[in-house]
Amino acid sequence: MYNSSSENTDLINWLLEGDISLQYQTKRDLLGYDDLKLRQRIRSEGWGQAFLSRQKADGHWGIRFYQPKWISTHYTLLDIRNLNIDPSIPRIDSILTKILKEEKGRDGGICPIGSVPLSDVCINGMFLNYACYFRVQEEPLHSVVDFLLTQRMKDGGFNCRSNRSGAVHSSMHSTLSVLEGFVEYEKNGYSYRSGEIKEAIRSGNEFLLKHHLYLSDRTGAIIRKEFLKLTFPSRWRYDILRALDYFQYSRVPYDSRMLEALHYLLKKRNPNGTWNMQAKHPGEVHFEMEKAGQKSRWNTLRALRVLKQYEAFLSPE
Repeated sequence: MYNSSSENTDLINWLLEGDISLQYQTKRDLLGYDDLKLRQRIRSEGWGQAFLSRQKADGHWGIRFYQPKWISTHYTLLDIRNLNIDPSIPRIDSILTKILKEEKGRDGGICPIGSVPLSDVCINGMFLNYACYFRVQEEPLHSVVDFLLTQRMKDGGFNCRSNRSGAVHSSMHSTLSVLEGFVEYEKNGYSYRSGEIKEAIRSGNEFLLKHHLYLSDRTGAIIRKEFLKLTFPSRWRYDILRALDYFQYSRVPYDSRMLEALHYLLKKRNPNGTWNMQAKHPGEVHFEMEKAGQKSRWNTLRALRVLKQYEAFLSPE
């Protein structure tokens, strides 16, 4: 578990030897020191500089907003947001403004696939996450919010197939992507339809908790074994660490239905206190941050800040 005693000194020092973005988040989230000068350096050093240097003259990464998939503008902006880079970057603001003008579908959502007239819930949840993090103007976001709220399902969550193939049960993947977007919307002070967004967050949280973060609410069986693999970047894919990190970021109070996932996370910890990068999602990348099968600073940092939030509710081993 996380604690502030000397047994974690080596772990903290190891994290502080990582990329500048990891140094910043370690200091802020584990040591309680928000080093803004360190944060400013993310854009000019390490992974932050590497991502930004790949932006093309037209503002996009890859070919355009959603192609090719993993090095497209969409997923690159999500990666940059997850570095916790300083959000005041004019060229990111410019490309987000361009996306909001050029990539909206008839339903008001971001709809980058020209042959498909219906917007995708997951894409819009992720878009709202990084667009709000980078503090775009609120009014162009109204139609994105409107679209997402129309897609909330009876069970409280979301499913990217709900407006395409008639899904009747929410998806863990889609629900978490939308929740991350809505929480970022709230954290950055946007107010449009705020009451409905609060209710959607409440019901979405309940949907995940009803499933104990990875179990069927009907049979109690593991929904998908992939939910238990710790990966990063997660892209659109759900796993228990991403969900637990979302809950700690949202400051959701401990719920006993988190317990199985927390215990599973602890079982995955290495004897030296680290967590591995258990798998990597296939596909093209700008560059590799960490290797699969090796100890991971990303997963260790995220696991430690989850345990910092919830360790008091776990029984000593």
